[in-house]
Amino acid sequence: MGSSEILKADVLVVGGGTGGTAAAIQAARRGANTVLVSEFAWLGGMLTAAGVSAPDGNELLAFQTGIWGAFLHELQRRQPQGLDHAWVSFFTYDPQMGAEIFADWVQALPNLHWIAGQAPLEVLKRGDRVTGVRFANLTVEAAITLDGTELGDLLALADVPYRWGWEWQPEWEEPSAPPQPTPMTERYPVQAPTWVVVLQDFGEAAAVPTISAPPTDCPEQFTAAWQGYSPEQFLNYGRLPGDRFMLNWPQHGNDYGVELDRLVRSATARHEFLQEARWHSQSFARFIQAQLGQRYGLASSTFPTPSALGGGAYALHPYYRESRRLQGLTTVTEPHILPLPETNIAPLPFTKDQVTAIAIGNYPNDHHYPGFSFALAAKSIRWGGRWTGTPFTIPYGSLVPAHIDGLLACDKNISVSHIANGATRLQPVVLGVGQAAGMAAALCVEQGCQPRELSVTALQAALLAEPTAPAAVVPLFNLPPNHPDWASWQQHYLHHPDQYPSNGYCANLQPVQQKAIAPTPRCQVFSGLFQRQGEQTYQLILAEPEPFREQSFALVTLDAEIDQQLQRCVTSQPVRAWGNLSRSGKWIVVNRIEPISSPESVLCYEPS
Repeated sequence: MGSSEILKADVLVVGGGTGGTAAAIQAARRGANTVLVSEFAWLGGMLTAAGVSAPDGNELLAFQTGIWGAFLHELQRRQPQGLDHAWVSFFTYDPQMGAEIFADWVQALPNLHWIAGQAPLEVLKRGDRVTGVRFANLTVEAAITLDGTELGDLLALADVPYRWGWEWQPEWEEPSAPPQPTPMTERYPVQAPTWVVVLQDFGEAAAVPTISAPPTDCPEQFTAAWQGYSPEQFLNYGRLPGDRFMLNWPQHGNDYGVELDRLVRSATARHEFLQEARWHSQSFARFIQAQLGQRYGLASSTFPTPSALGGGAYALHPYYRESRRLQGLTTVTEPHILPLPETNIAPLPFTKDQVTAIAIGNYPNDHHYPGFSFALAAKSIRWGGRWTGTPFTIPYGSLVPAHIDGLLACDKNISVSHIANGATRLQPVVLGVGQAAGMAAALCVEQGCQPRELSVTALQAALLAEPTAPAAVVPLFNLPPNHPDWASWQQHYLHHPDQYPSNGYCANLQPVQQKAIAPTPRCQVFSGLFQRQGEQTYQLILAEPEPFREQSFALVTLDAEIDQQLQRCVTSQPVRAWGNLSRSGKWIVVNRIEPISSPESVLCYEPS
């Protein structure tokens, strides 16, 4: 392409990260002529190129909707080893497989033109309206442009007001926000990124090369990395298929946060930071090999051919936990994501008596500041035999700039406070935000309107009725996406928000008919004595199968119906449970459980 080439599109998405990829796919599926320009050869961002192939949040069956749910189902279809390898997440996978899924989805859309290897240089504007973006080799003009970059680069290039850094407690009355600057906030204006590196266990007899030392190698900083854990537990945190281990370890590990302002200061300063972060992870990998043995080496075939910084065993770019954050029509703050008193749900967002939710999340809230502990207001509950987060929603106004037209945010760059970003930054939430942004952009093109003029009701209806990957906008624990009344109950609570249940459970919901299937290697039958060890804490002392006799495993579930069954089980009751065994998590993910005294025709439930 020559530097003078100009492309015209309905929708331009800049950045092939988690949100940008989802936005481009959804805009094109809706029918918009879409151009997606990415800096890297892999699409998917956090889920693929950044190597965090152990997504957090939205893990419950009822929250596996939209492009996020479709991505999980496609991973399960393509990865015969299953997804339950680690204990940090229920879903870990080969990041290359994730990248292939997104690439296949993009290539299946003839109205979606993907251009890789380009970074934005200039945002084109006409008055207060964004009209396109100039890159090194081309310019793209579009009716609606979406910023899907990892650090909100279009916001800076377009002079769109944004936030970077902390807000103090008086500004939004966030319970976790400091009242004033502290040594921690001075050192870390935003959360620390992590440059993921993947190790592999090659076995005792393998001749594994020694990991070379980077120019800055400080092994002493990692000496307490797995304190409180066994080496096996430490490695299994992010275990991937093929005896590989994703290293995204916060405790004296490879989080890196030295002079974080360099990320937004200049291209030269950003490159300097990235080089140091990459060396930091190399030093961490070298330390692990020195401590745990030469059998552990770099999994050099995980990412594409190494470049100056990433590739091979190292992710293509860091896992950025925080971006420039748009100043939008609405700002998501901590009170918007915390459960209301005496409930398990956050308040639904409103504008002019209208619910404006367009994506859901449930991650507890998590901040990374190496060397400091930072207490956050609790938003976790025991559910399904384990801890999970209370659900919340993202309002449409947080995607829309306060004063600029022709532009939408679609990644971690939405209008959100620094504190609330710790819950909204996770991969499934960002996929939902991206899908909503892509749908909104396509609707704006259809209707010839600006994002601020778009009917939120129309956007919600389009997301719920999306033919390929319908997306929930109201979180309900017991409303799985395969329920025949799923869309009608979603619409019901949008139109009757006063009836939204405080426990997050849709009332009078008829259960889905379960399907009888034969056991598979990924779904086994276990029998033994059920043990209740506290509220939402269950164990099964196994009698069968034989290899696990007298061993004890935790029982957990992602299905609300099974959660209710577990709560009714009695200590020392003989039971039969069907599910998947995770050796790393030392749990059985239960699909069905019933007393041994029940009929022998046991069902195994799998979501359709």
